[in-house]
Amino acid sequence: MNERSDDRRSLYELEFPGPAVSGPRGDGPVLVHALEGYADAGHAVSLAAGHLRDALDSELVATFNADELIDYRSRRPTIGFSGDRFHDVQMPTLTMHALRDNNGVPFLLLDGSEPDLRWEQFTSAISTLAERFGVSQVVGLNSIPMGVPHTRPSTVTAHGTDDESIGDLNRWGGEMRLPASASMLLELRLGEAGYRTVGLSSHVPHYLAQANYPAAAATLVSTLEQVTGLELPVTALENAAAKVREQVDSEVATNEEVATVVRALENQYDTYMRAQTEQVSLLAAEEDLPTGDELGAEFEKFLAELDDGADGPADGPDTV
Repeated sequence: MNERSDDRRSLYELEFPGPAVSGPRGDGPVLVHALEGYADAGHAVSLAAGHLRDALDSELVATFNADELIDYRSRRPTIGFSGDRFHDVQMPTLTMHALRDNNGVPFLLLDGSEPDLRWEQFTSAISTLAERFGVSQVVGLNSIPMGVPHTRPSTVTAHGTDDESIGDLNRWGGEMRLPASASMLLELRLGEAGYRTVGLSSHVPHYLAQANYPAAAATLVSTLEQVTGLELPVTALENAAAKVREQVDSEVATNEEVATVVRALENQYDTYMRAQTEQVSLLAAEEDLPTGDELGAEFEKFLAELDDGADGPADGPDTV
């Protein structure tokens, strides 16, 4: 049974009866938001969210009305055609689930397509749900393309109002203005409402941003565990990451042009790691980043083959 929200134009429907989400000591759950779209390089956000839903006990809490939130003309759904009729349309979804970590501690996961429309009403709706369920902490997952090599450990940059949970995680450390996302607005508005917020942005090699990159998803899950205290599974993502690393290494070894670019990125990465105290930015200037031409036609063909052979991030972390 569903319970429709009280909004004038309903944005979501609640499952009724809803699952219990209080912790073992009566404390409120963590809310994790993982929105696909603007900040989902390497599909790391969708891979992480799908992995958590598949690996942990999960109950549906709320379903959001995609017709109210998604602009289908900007992100057209795909539909199958058999030769004489249409079938199997894949409409975007946005849901909230209650999950339980490896110790049985409940938390909430909001995942699916980033809304195109009604951002303020959307964030207000999430705030209402957070109040309803007594949310104690809010953590957002993002992934961004950067000038980093696939041969080095995936890293994360953190931000938000919850300085204690962020601890010594890497920060941006500088003032900037950038195009907003619904996830960013959600972090801002919930922080203004008094919630402890954390945003985690994993760094994806820009030349792999269009392919599935489970290494970044694994880092997101591990860091989520660190900032929340939840016990979360990560082995499947790490195994998928090892497979992708092997495939990419194999291609790099056969193309000296690509290998040269990767070595340059390795040098840049290593220089940054040695100079963290000097606040050297991983965000290299545009002219310093390798271009598609520099990566070479062979590498582009390889990435296209990776993409063509995958069923998409919804199939889980083993899809590469």
